[in-house]
Amino acid sequence: MNSELQAITDRAFDHVVEASSVPVLVEFWKPGCGHCRVLMKELEQLQAELGERVQILTMNVEEQFQIPAELEISSLPALALYKNGEFATFIGGLGKKEAIRTQIESALSGSF
Repeated sequence: MNSELQAITDRAFDHVVEASSVPVLVEFWKPGCGHCRVLMKELEQLQAELGERVQILTMNVEEQFQIPAELEISSLPALALYKNGEFATFIGGLGKKEAIRTQIESALSGSF
C-alpha cells in the first residue's frame, strides 16, 4: 500500500498539529534533495503501517518559511515530532523506517 503523505503549510500548521488526536511527525524537505525523497518513501511505508496511530506530514521549506525558521532547521531532511500539539523532539532524519519507528516509540514512551 502506497499512501501519499499530506503536505502542510505554515498557515495550517498550528491548527492541524494542535487539533490532531495522535502524535504528528513532520518531514522538512525541499525539491532536489535526494535524501529527502528517499526518506519520504520510507515515511509513506511507515504511515501505511502505523495507520491512525500517528499522522505524518511533509513541509517543503522552499515554499514554507515560518515553521522551519521557528525550529531553526539547518539541514535537510529533518523530522520533528509533536505530541499533544507541542513540539516533542527532533528525530534523526536519515534512518530507515524501522529506526524512525523506534525513535517515535521511544520519544512517545510506549504510547503505541
